[in-house]
Amino acid sequence: MILKVEGLVKSFGNFEVIHHWNLTVEEGEKVVLLGPSGCGKTTFLRIIAGLEKPTEGKIEIGFERLGFVFQEPRLIPWKTVRDNLRLIEEDEGKIKTILELVKLNGFEDHFPSQISGGMKQRLNLARAMVVDPDFMILDEPFTSLDIKVKMEIMEDLMEIWEKRRFTMLMVTHDVKEAVYMGDRILILSKIPSKILREIRINFIRRDITNRDFLGMESRILRFMLE
Repeated sequence: MILKVEGLVKSFGNFEVIHHWNLTVEEGEKVVLLGPSGCGKTTFLRIIAGLEKPTEGKIEIGFERLGFVFQEPRLIPWKTVRDNLRLIEEDEGKIKTILELVKLNGFEDHFPSQISGGMKQRLNLARAMVVDPDFMILDEPFTSLDIKVKMEIMEDLMEIWEKRRFTMLMVTHDVKEAVYMGDRILILSKIPSKILREIRINFIRRDITNRDFLGMESRILRFMLE
């Protein structure tokens, strides 16, 4: 067990956002929280990262190094691709390895204004990975990307996971992303949000047009519309 959450409540004043969540994440798992916009998904990630305090509940953490992939890249515009990573890691060998892993080798000396949106998100991913995390959290990282770029980066991220096997906790409101990325999907309600249902994915997902993938996507959509 790398993360255990019991009876988690988060309120802002009298406004309750998260209502009594209970969940566990095992080492090496890929867990996706799927729910509508504004249901507390990002707030939950911020709590796990230590950026917010819960109102109630207990959280047990078993990881040592956390990587956080933000929804927006939040890059330093006057620093190059390489120098954005140097803010976190000074080891040139590690930086070179990570840039190759996310397919940004050859763009080390470019500034953020000189690379595409997809490349910026790859750099966002590289920044989280350069610390060699054992636990990675991803806050709707593909939202601003077109479908082709999104699929390319999701495929690359799955290949990276196969090599490194870090635990991954991702939030999204996109069913296709959830089915593609997760071993388990936790479906959330509107606020005050509850965990409504858990779904396990046990088929190969590299082809988003196959019958199993489309069937699971349709099934989850029905659950969300109930």
